[in-house]
Amino acid sequence: MNRTVDVLVVGAGPAGLAAAARLAAAGAGRVEVMERERAAGGAPRHCARPGFGADALGRPLDGPAYARRAVRAALRAGATVRTGVSVTGWAGPLTLDVTAPTGLERVRARAVVLATGARERPRSARLVPGSRPAGVLTTGELQRTVLRFGPRAEYIGRRAVVVGGDEPVTRGAVRTLRSAGVEVAAVVSELAVRRGALGSLPVLGGTVVTEVVGRGRPSGVAIRGEDGRTATLRCDTVVFTGDWIPDHELARARGLPLAPGTRGPATDGAFRTAEPGVFAVGNLLRGVEPARAAAAEGRAAAVAVLDRLAGRPWPVGRVPVETEGPLRWVSPALLGPEAVPLLVRPERRLVRPVLTVAQDGVPLRRERLGGSPAPGRSLRLPPRWTSGVDPAGGPVVVSAAE
Repeated sequence: MNRTVDVLVVGAGPAGLAAAARLAAAGAGRVEVMERERAAGGAPRHCARPGFGADALGRPLDGPAYARRAVRAALRAGATVRTGVSVTGWAGPLTLDVTAPTGLERVRARAVVLATGARERPRSARLVPGSRPAGVLTTGELQRTVLRFGPRAEYIGRRAVVVGGDEPVTRGAVRTLRSAGVEVAAVVSELAVRRGALGSLPVLGGTVVTEVVGRGRPSGVAIRGEDGRTATLRCDTVVFTGDWIPDHELARARGLPLAPGTRGPATDGAFRTAEPGVFAVGNLLRGVEPARAAAAEGRAAAVAVLDRLAGRPWPVGRVPVETEGPLRWVSPALLGPEAVPLLVRPERRLVRPVLTVAQDGVPLRRERLGGSPAPGRSLRLPPRWTSGVDPAGGPVVVSAAE
């Protein structure tokens, strides 16, 4: 079946739903959201904890309530949300092949918004050896298990080791385990973790998991510290957190350039990719940010999509943005003449670093920051940091020094 829509949004998480709601409310025509899972709402559906803002009466929202609200907003604005539908590939510019319960479809759009999100790198992708026992999970798998089966020891275990660091997703995994009655033996992190970052919980910084021990269920994990000493931590559950991978398969299938630091599609400050009419938003761009930040990006991208539908030309002459020194990535990966904010992630905790944004060896801005930026959170640089970028110049380089 061949169909045509005005805007096709791939992914019904916070970013995709927010973009669809804004576009439909602005009269963008037929706005359709496609989600491969059976329910829309994205990762917040599995986060049964507060921290997702508040409702109209000021009551705190947990993840499922936040997801339901985002879905309702998109539907009320006039967008169509389809679940259990997989976008399998491209049939041409702005034309996608779709597998739905009703059969195969080929959908052509005037604009495509990729909002496929990110996933945590599992044990196998981290090259941690061992057999394949039950009880080795990512945070997302842990949350889905608890949500589906409840706090049952046969599914979750009784004593867990969490592999992560000083970042929100690790703390979220610890909270989920404790709320399910599971003892958390320790958090193991390759990075140095500041004292007290996870309360009284034992944190082994500068330590790697070298093997998952046991068959049937884990009996422990083998670890090695920076000094080379080894030990085994007893546990029957191992939760690997963080280490995000953008779900960029669809972007790669179209040949969209990927940003070297994030491995998400390279976009400019208006979320435009290298392909005219194709936008990318949310955690697809660089791994995970909070749901509120992803939704804000979806709403901001809707403005650029409306410009595209109105016939505004696709920009040319954008320059790449790179990082140097102890910085993991910067987003967006492309800059034009307009000044836009930057998100930057450090590789490790930095103490009052001096940040520099330069082009062709000429600093555009240099400033010493207060505080200690950590690898678990992004640092937002306001638009003044990119003021003066020359679209005809060389790459823009963001660097940090302590």
